[in-house]
Amino acid sequence: MAIRPHVLFATVFGVIVLPCLSARGGTDAAKEDRAYVPAQGTYTVEILRDRYGVPHIYGKTDADVAYGLGWAVTEDDFKNVSETLLMARGRFSHHTGRKGLIFDLLVRMFQFREIVEREYENQLSSEVRAICQAYADGFNHYAATHPERVPEGLLPCTPVDIVTGFVMRTPFFFGMEREIRKLMGPRRAQEISTPAAHSGGSFSDSRPIGSNTFAVSPRKTPDGKTHLAVNSHQPFDGPVAWYEVHLKNEQGLDITGGTFPGAPVVLHGHNKDLGWAHTVNLPDLCDIYVLEMHPDDPNKYLFDGEYHELERHEAVISMKLWGNLRIPLRREVLKSVHGPVIRRPHGVYAVRFAGYGDIRQVEQWFRMGKSQTIEEFEAALRMRSIPSFNVGYADSNGNIWYLYNALIPIRDHRYDWRAYLPGTTSETLWTEYLPFDALPQVKNPTAGYIQNCNSTPFLTTSGPDNPKPEAYPASMGIEGPEVMTNRAQRANELFGADDSITEEEFYAYKHDWCYSAKSRASRLRDEILASVEDEDPVVQEALNVLRGWNLKADPENTGTAVAVLSMEPVIRAEMFGNPVPDPMESFKERARQLHQAYGRVDVPWKQVNRLVRGDLQLGVGGGPDLLRCIYGDWNGQYLSAIAGDCYVLLVTWDANGEVHSRSIHQYGAATENSDHPHYDDQARLFVNRDLKPTFFKDEELQPNVKVRYRPGDNTWNLLFKGSSDAK
Repeated sequence: MAIRPHVLFATVFGVIVLPCLSARGGTDAAKEDRAYVPAQGTYTVEILRDRYGVPHIYGKTDADVAYGLGWAVTEDDFKNVSETLLMARGRFSHHTGRKGLIFDLLVRMFQFREIVEREYENQLSSEVRAICQAYADGFNHYAATHPERVPEGLLPCTPVDIVTGFVMRTPFFFGMEREIRKLMGPRRAQEISTPAAHSGGSFSDSRPIGSNTFAVSPRKTPDGKTHLAVNSHQPFDGPVAWYEVHLKNEQGLDITGGTFPGAPVVLHGHNKDLGWAHTVNLPDLCDIYVLEMHPDDPNKYLFDGEYHELERHEAVISMKLWGNLRIPLRREVLKSVHGPVIRRPHGVYAVRFAGYGDIRQVEQWFRMGKSQTIEEFEAALRMRSIPSFNVGYADSNGNIWYLYNALIPIRDHRYDWRAYLPGTTSETLWTEYLPFDALPQVKNPTAGYIQNCNSTPFLTTSGPDNPKPEAYPASMGIEGPEVMTNRAQRANELFGADDSITEEEFYAYKHDWCYSAKSRASRLRDEILASVEDEDPVVQEALNVLRGWNLKADPENTGTAVAVLSMEPVIRAEMFGNPVPDPMESFKERARQLHQAYGRVDVPWKQVNRLVRGDLQLGVGGGPDLLRCIYGDWNGQYLSAIAGDCYVLLVTWDANGEVHSRSIHQYGAATENSDHPHYDDQARLFVNRDLKPTFFKDEELQPNVKVRYRPGDNTWNLLFKGSSDAK
């Protein structure tokens, strides 16, 4: 019997597809509704766009600037803000079809929205509730005055939507989706651990692919300066692509940095006193339990010698088929004492992850951005509401600090927590976390620098100040000393060997495009040269080119293309714990593809590695796992950059504590609007490894203001359309 694709996808997740269709009704769903426009005087805010289009949002209160941010990011990136809201409601598939179903299923299964609705008044301060409401008002105001862009059912955005967006996205950064994906496979992915089964070894088969941070203190600079690199690697497009903003008000907020669509706060950046950056870490924060079900009742499970009833209710998801036709999908939502439950043909499983039920992520980022001292910043970190992400920190007093930020469960060491856990005993049901002070961290090391590039915390700096790996049992899942990306190797080589780092050298080290002699890429090159035997002239040419490659990825380099094209599939598979292709076969295949596309193998790297933005194509240096990091998709002709270095912010405090900074975005401030002059105006600077001023100080900004306006004005839209009415 043939199964329709949408039914197959749905039933994989235990969804019942009802035989009925629904169509969007009415013609007035997208009409302008003035009820969504705040009353005059509700907010006092002005948006100043600098000559790169970056919004500098000035207001009296925290709520004022959140409202202005809601308006500004929506006019630049309406699509991604809207889709984030739909995901937070579990209604993404209602508008996008099967593409959005996975998000809706996870939101319903983990009851993220229900938790936020229940805890919104309890967990969040009145200040943060006010900024979430204000951001929602900014979005609603823009949407109401642009009804042609608003899909049915989108308005109004609510503060619950904003907070749910944080709660929903957080577990994905520490790998929860990989565990869910394994559960969805045709058979059980792991054995069940028993007491005393743990035998040590590497904990995680996966590695995060990007993000750099490093900081240098006055111990390491000739002029008493302090430097910080904010350099998260994100996709170039989509709901977690960086958006640059500067927020300033009369309540002490004055911060520039990056945020995501749907977030009313800066997620990393700097104020006049301090700054911070995040990189992804992979502590083990998620566990899968195998439940033993009652032989006669599929809704009861065994726990500590007694059978308990699963909590059960039903969720209905509306999924788009085509046009206005939609089908309702019914799914049971289950929960045990461990957490949300998934039924599969090979077993019944419960999922437990760190921080479940905490909705204060937005509160913690807000407190971090308002901090003026290292003590205030640490108090914000001690909230522990952001359950993962390394933190690299620096401030105007010359402090630098690395923190392996993670909400690590305290587990019974007798079990192998890499495996699935028996759900029958409270021995495996953790309830406490490693104390904040026990986390791996390095503060003001004698070596004068810290770095983390998705690497082990145990090699953060040079010298004796690194955390000791023996203090952290394998059950915590912390990356061991063997987990060193090329970026981390190069950072330690560059910063560790230089006793007097100038500002210019700091910038140059950030953009380094060399693979370390200790890197996986270097070892792979040697393996290929030692092992490939093929008389094909193209393969022989490729071997000669690879033999002469100097481990660099500068734009003119003629050895980089065959090296990176052949090694990248291998390194990517190793990073994600996927089946690894044969490096020798990968080399021969990519050599032939390169020769077919260009008639030669020694092609300058800039011809192969390209930044593509609309009709603009630019050759770019850098590559996978470099400090100048670029990840691309190979289309048979060239690599189109899709992730890596994107928003880069480099910050310096001088010996007197005065701050200045420079930044770059891979495209420009107008994320979505292809006919906007700021759609791609930073791209040429980006490929040249140049940065622009952030215009953080008023005296720097005022001569460089391109336009100023208030939410509700159409000035920005008129300007980018070239209207003579724009002023």
